[in-house]
Amino acid sequence: MKNVGINKSELFDYFKQELRETVLSHPIIKHNSYLEWFSQADIIESDIVYFTKQFSVFSNQFIVAQLLKTINANSLEQMRDAKEILVNELGVVFKSDKAKYTTTDVDPEIVGVDGSVDGGTFRFKAAHFEWLVNFAEPLGLTFNDIGKRKHGNPATLFFCDELIRIYGSDDFSTSAGASFGVENWANAGFWKQIIQGLESYNKQTKSNLNLGFFKWHDALEGQHAQHTWDELEEIFNEKDFNQAKFIKGGNDILDGVAAFWEGLDQNRIAKYWRPLTKYA
Repeated sequence: MKNVGINKSELFDYFKQELRETVLSHPIIKHNSYLEWFSQADIIESDIVYFTKQFSVFSNQFIVAQLLKTINANSLEQMRDAKEILVNELGVVFKSDKAKYTTTDVDPEIVGVDGSVDGGTFRFKAAHFEWLVNFAEPLGLTFNDIGKRKHGNPATLFFCDELIRIYGSDDFSTSAGASFGVENWANAGFWKQIIQGLESYNKQTKSNLNLGFFKWHDALEGQHAQHTWDELEEIFNEKDFNQAKFIKGGNDILDGVAAFWEGLDQNRIAKYWRPLTKYA
């Protein structure tokens, strides 16, 4: 059936409203019981150690999903967009005319969040995982204590595998929907809740955990909100765009996100690790 009398702009507005009623209303975007606790409770070192291990697994394994997203891109432009994220994760600093820093800076408190990796400089110590290693060291965690699949609980590994399956999918609409879901989850403020909890811990315990990794990502997401909608409008008009697959991709990846936080919440409630058979 043809959409008689409806132009592309109106169709896109209808689709945006559908996304608000489906993907953007996903429970994990609206409410995260673990982070509500983490940001407000008097957390102790063992809580942060467990959180760090699980978050580091997701963060490090995300590189696999981002590589697949690069390989499975639907166009050269999309491949370049995917590479921006991938190589920045690995240590290529964004280069921006507006920035006050130089490409020799590797501290996440200094490194900028705008510009492009094109013309940027690779620095080992600018890799996001190395920032996490620095964060983890005062907690008694070494490089080999974090980031690897063997450190992940079943819920964390379920999320990592969903990132590979959905976010890294070779189906353009599915992958795009997953990107939209992930971006809007990130834009919902979870970085701020993490920072709030860690700052409170630093203050109460007189610790000096370096929060640069988390603050950098929070600043990055702060400028992504409008970009997400602008990018969606571009792909919406592509001939092979499938609205149903896009919505499913967004909701499915957010189910994976919810599983990750549920795994952390189960540990918080139990105070020791239990087999999470739901995700095994």
